[in-house]
Amino acid sequence: MTKYASKPSDAPKIGILCWERGRVPKGLMQLETLVGNSTNPASYSYPVRLCPVLGANVHTILENPDPAVLRTMIDDARGMVADGIKAITTSCGFNAIFQRELAAAVHVPVFSSSLLQVPLVQQMHGPASEICILTAQANALRAEHLTSVGIANASGLHICGLEACQAWNTIFTDPEAEVDLQVIEREVIGTALNALKQNPNIRAFVLECTDLPPFSVAIRNQTGLPVFDFITMINYLHSTL
Repeated sequence: MTKYASKPSDAPKIGILCWERGRVPKGLMQLETLVGNSTNPASYSYPVRLCPVLGANVHTILENPDPAVLRTMIDDARGMVADGIKAITTSCGFNAIFQRELAAAVHVPVFSSSLLQVPLVQQMHGPASEICILTAQANALRAEHLTSVGIANASGLHICGLEACQAWNTIFTDPEAEVDLQVIEREVIGTALNALKQNPNIRAFVLECTDLPPFSVAIRNQTGLPVFDFITMINYLHSTL
């Protein structure tokens, strides 16, 4: 019988397409210091490669998805694959809208957004189950984002944005302002609890935003429900490589 032995390697297998350096709001940079954030290397038990994408920022990804930035992302992804990267992901869940184009452009797995987990979660809990998506901005999460990641049935989805949260919204209304991370944590947990209060049949949470995983444990503890986020996604992806 053939025996297979794992070979440890310090070479990263996953490349993360990130926002351009110098274009990240100060509040998001504070969130990056938390373990669980997508661009914090301490969030992973394995090496990853961060690739800042020229032109990628809140305006060209979240607010108005820019085809020119997508082309740059494709070029950067292809470059990483040529260097030996085995899978590609991104540092913003709103890149869901580019899932099909990115996946078609490279010959390795592409997980553009934690929203890719939604169809799986729906099937795990039954196709008619109610699932809550926590997102950075609900009004920016369009039908195109959902269909691009294979969400065919949105009838049981509750999309809850954080834009009504004062500290969180400061990240976007005043990009140079510092934020209170403890207040943001309370806002995130409060949003999840309020969603569950209004919709008691919710069976699980999926966190769209890659800045929210640092609060996943608290959401699980407070709601008693499963929470799927960027870290659960990337760990799953890494385990397949």
